[in-house]
Amino acid sequence: MVFARRSAIYMLLVALLALFLSPFGWLAVTALKDASELRVLPIHWWPHDPNPDNFAGALTTFDYLGYARNSLTIATLYAVLVTLASAWAGFGFARLNAPGKRAIFGVLMSTMMMPTIITLIPTYLMFSKLHLVNTYMPWVLWGLCGAPYLIFLFRQFFSNMPKELEEAAIVDGCGTFRIFLRIFLPQSWPVIATSMILSFSWTWGDYIGPALFLDDAHTTLAVKLAGGYVNAHGEPMPNLVASGAVMYVVPVLVLFLIMQRGFVSGIATSGLK
Repeated sequence: MVFARRSAIYMLLVALLALFLSPFGWLAVTALKDASELRVLPIHWWPHDPNPDNFAGALTTFDYLGYARNSLTIATLYAVLVTLASAWAGFGFARLNAPGKRAIFGVLMSTMMMPTIITLIPTYLMFSKLHLVNTYMPWVLWGLCGAPYLIFLFRQFFSNMPKELEEAAIVDGCGTFRIFLRIFLPQSWPVIATSMILSFSWTWGDYIGPALFLDDAHTTLAVKLAGGYVNAHGEPMPNLVASGAVMYVVPVLVLFLIMQRGFVSGIATSGLK
């Protein structure tokens, strides 16, 4: 009975895995098809003559690696800054006392319900007046402000840490910043991994922000993928779009594989207290 139940659970999980991976599988198969196969009906699942040269074409149609470098710069810069800023803010909410702290934290959490897109136009106008459009400074400033959800994760994690660690550090003469930097931050690796994965993937996959704030020379790969693969007649080339999209997800997958253990642990240990 137990064996049958486990087998049924595993079969269900395998079916769900296949369902979730099917869009990426279809994308990978499309990346190997010739352009002529995509214009023929009915559509064949597997290409008649797989063409791996599509990946080379995706890299050379435009400066793929150059735009990927732009995306990597913005995503890494934002991920590092927002992780540090959110950790510092979460430490303050968890371990420091100040008048109105609960109210401020409540207001911070309420901002999570506000769609980011409704603030883009006012933000653009503000950055335009500061002459920060077509630079990466918006992502630097956004990173330094922290992110509400990440602040929440760090706050929950730091709230669960023993108070004796903090008291021992105070006895040894450590100030607030040294306590955070030498005791709390090194212990929060699971949440740091979670924050890095989430913030990197947010920025790496963002289309609207770079399209609004950056010109063609400074824009990211997400923007260029949307309209960069056209032939001489201005028609889209879906096989090259698929090839470029397959390579586009690789950095996020690599980051997740490197930090997956910390990511799972961070989500599990940052629950409500």
